[in-house]
Amino acid sequence: MDAMTADARMQTDREIVISRLIDAPRTRVFEAWTDPEQVVKWWGPRGFTTTTHKMEVRPGGVWRFVMHGPDGRDYQNQITYLEIVPPERLVYKHGGDEDLEPVSFQTTVTFKAEGSKTRVTMRAVFPTAEERDRVVKEYGALEGGEQHLARLDEHVAGGGTGTSRAFVISRVFDAPRDLVWKAHSELEGLKHWWGPKGFAWVTGTLDFRPGGMFHYQLRSPNGQEMWGRFVYRDIVKPKRMVYVVSFSDPKGGITRHFLSPEWPAEMLNTATFTEQGGKTTLTINSVAIDAAAHERKIFEDGFASMQGGYTGTLDQLAAYLAKIA
Repeated sequence: MDAMTADARMQTDREIVISRLIDAPRTRVFEAWTDPEQVVKWWGPRGFTTTTHKMEVRPGGVWRFVMHGPDGRDYQNQITYLEIVPPERLVYKHGGDEDLEPVSFQTTVTFKAEGSKTRVTMRAVFPTAEERDRVVKEYGALEGGEQHLARLDEHVAGGGTGTSRAFVISRVFDAPRDLVWKAHSELEGLKHWWGPKGFAWVTGTLDFRPGGMFHYQLRSPNGQEMWGRFVYRDIVKPKRMVYVVSFSDPKGGITRHFLSPEWPAEMLNTATFTEQGGKTTLTINSVAIDAAAHERKIFEDGFASMQGGYTGTLDQLAAYLAKIA
């Protein structure tokens, strides 16, 4: 196994052990675990983002946070620090109140210098073997732990591929949720509003199911033709859809942005639909995935432009909904 690859194992019948050689000095790696501003940039498996409500890095202190999954689900978590020995070791307990994820374990994280790099080892101990097996099965703890340390490596090294900060936009439409959902899930609706403002619909196909694709062609005001695609990962009618967005070619392959070749090749979008009083709130959360550091920076630097672009698209959706309501 390559030295830079995470090694995930189940040691005793109650343990999960995950280790990775991180390409950064020990003090830098330890800081990434204990600095509130840094930890939210890499914590969790790929596609997840993290919001911290409170973080007190001291023995007896509590870190209360929410992990936002790529499927749109929020995972409530709490860590209580038991032991802190900079820059060698962290010991903490996961779990607590009833409103948290039903997962309890104790983790010891060790940081061992190996030249200019750091060997990080996470050892999680569960109350029973059955509980450990449940967490592995239901939460994907082994693969998730490997991705967790990979994102740490990418963060402290400042390179590699990873997930960006999230771009989020929300809009309230004067239409019931079923109608807004229909406009997103049928080709007849999408062709009337999807795309940048001023672009003309040319053609498209839609296979609306997990694993299916929305593949479309648009034409810019100056005559430039553009192909794009969504590949759906999760669909929960009429609440949520999760899909990977990319530029495309006529055959449905992935291509780069026709005006910005350094733009990330793929973005993971989570669209959620909530209804109140006959109106629907649509929220879109978008992160660049499997993107190099410079691509993530370009994506995050482009949030203002994305705000303008999505606003124009959602204006078109509002106009279409007003016609069919």
